[in-house]
Amino acid sequence: MNRDYFSRSINIPRIFLEISLNQDIINKIISKDYASITNKIEEFIETQIQKNNAKGIILGLSGGIDSAVIAYICSRKFKEKTLALIMPDTSITPNTETEDAMKIISLTGIAHKLIDIKPIVNEYSMYLVPNEKSKGNLRARIRTNMLYYYANIENYLVLGSSDKSEYLIGYFTKFGDGASDLTPIVSLYKLQVREIAKHLGVPENIISKRSSPHLWKDHEAEKELGTQYEEVDSILYCLKEKGLSIEETVEMTKIDKEIVEKIYNLNINSEHKRLLPQKYDIE
Repeated sequence: MNRDYFSRSINIPRIFLEISLNQDIINKIISKDYASITNKIEEFIETQIQKNNAKGIILGLSGGIDSAVIAYICSRKFKEKTLALIMPDTSITPNTETEDAMKIISLTGIAHKLIDIKPIVNEYSMYLVPNEKSKGNLRARIRTNMLYYYANIENYLVLGSSDKSEYLIGYFTKFGDGASDLTPIVSLYKLQVREIAKHLGVPENIISKRSSPHLWKDHEAEKELGTQYEEVDSILYCLKEKGLSIEETVEMTKIDKEIVEKIYNLNINSEHKRLLPQKYDIE
């Protein structure tokens, strides 16, 4: 399955309803020392800046929780050498997302540029076969191009905002938001990102709102996935951390087998997105 964000969701009627989960698993996932994790992420970023002789760091700031967490972490120790690009496509990006991104700028004090990518997307579209899903992934790749454009000018490193949940199921655009120099929160599940956001003081409306890449109109992550992140993270924790089988994961989590199999297959089928390009060896 060679695609980026998914073109359709599975038909699971329980989405956005109260779900019955093994709360012990949720507690194990979120019970972490977030002050220590924050310090280690800061040390990681500082080490990479020095190692690569970079002058600073740059990130795409969407108004969502992942990029908000990164912005808050950067503001603590690297405020003077952090640049955030806010890149809505005003034809489809809700105004509230840009407003939330600007709120984060106001609260953190990091430098920013606000760039509407709508004219760029429209220019591309003049030469391409119409396809709304592919155009959505194009938006992600345009944003990455712009990040690297400014990174090149400033000698900055690009920070990616993928978390562990999205990374493991391939919920990112290959060579779009999946492309970066550093991935500071890729070891944190979405539920853990929410917890570290609370520790950092990210506004509650950003923590609690539904996750969305906003690659097309009314694009929401959990609708597209067909389940909630409480289930996604519980399944991934059992499959990847505990090494359980699909059947054991169903028994442990009390989640429908159809959903467990869906997440399992997303992980397997997106492996190519987490690997470097494969080389042909003439020898």
